[in-house]
Amino acid sequence: MDLAGLRVVKAVADTGSVSRAAETLHCVQSNVTARVKRLEEDLGVDLFRRMSRGMVPTPAGRVLADYADRVLRLVAQARDAVADAAGRGGRLSIGTMESTAAVRLPPILARFHADHPDVELTILPGPTETMLAEVLAGRIDGAFVGGAVDHPDLTAFAVFDEELVLVEPAGGLTTEGARSTLLGFARACAYRGRAEMVMREAGRVPFRVMEFGSLDAILGCVGAGMGVTVLPRSVVERDPWRGLLAWRALPGGQGRMPTLFVRRTDSIETASLRAFLDSVSGAVPETAAGAATQAPTARAGLNPFEAAC
Repeated sequence: MDLAGLRVVKAVADTGSVSRAAETLHCVQSNVTARVKRLEEDLGVDLFRRMSRGMVPTPAGRVLADYADRVLRLVAQARDAVADAAGRGGRLSIGTMESTAAVRLPPILARFHADHPDVELTILPGPTETMLAEVLAGRIDGAFVGGAVDHPDLTAFAVFDEELVLVEPAGGLTTEGARSTLLGFARACAYRGRAEMVMREAGRVPFRVMEFGSLDAILGCVGAGMGVTVLPRSVVERDPWRGLLAWRALPGGQGRMPTLFVRRTDSIETASLRAFLDSVSGAVPETAAGAATQAPTARAGLNPFEAAC
């Protein structure tokens, strides 16, 4: 059993197919088949069931795939830790919600890059649930996500406190259909979940949802009068949306949502990750004076005839 064999087992278990595993590993199918057979002979157990369509791990195969995942993550972490210790910078992969990437991260990334130009930094945007899955799978070092996180394998701490607001065109909505249309990201988005709650509690049911893949597409279509959305106030106050969009505070405590940074509890904190977290911690928080200078918001009540959603 070696690292190459573990990579093959993990690839077959993840993809459910020899052909797709070969594509993932950039090798021919015969090599994948031979590796699996050699491991099965070495361990004296069947690792996969050959089905008419694909491969399904046996109980023993699932155990080995789980260990392979952990071993390969440790090897990658060890490689990065050695690069850190040798002063070669190392690699860092960070996930983030798109709204956080657009507004909060630029000054943090600029500061981090200026102080650590040798670190190979990758930023992966995506919705909260997707980012949590990526962190748990060990494919990224950490992620910025929205809302509370309670998972035994994750460590989380709050970094920003966002005020979510209801966003609509500056000139208002002209049709009842637009008032009952929610524009947002996929279901894995924490803001989408909060927005659907707001729509229901405001009595705007039934409502329809139009999904988009980018933040600017959502804001542009809201500005065009297609519907409403719920996003951080910090997003809609920036140019070019300032003056093109209007926003209302959400009722009760629905407007508050913390942004957390999460990483695996068992991950190694490399020098690169520690430096990045220091850059995040050094971000200038929004002060009371700064908050007072922001444009005021009109509260959206739950009365369905008064609420904008």
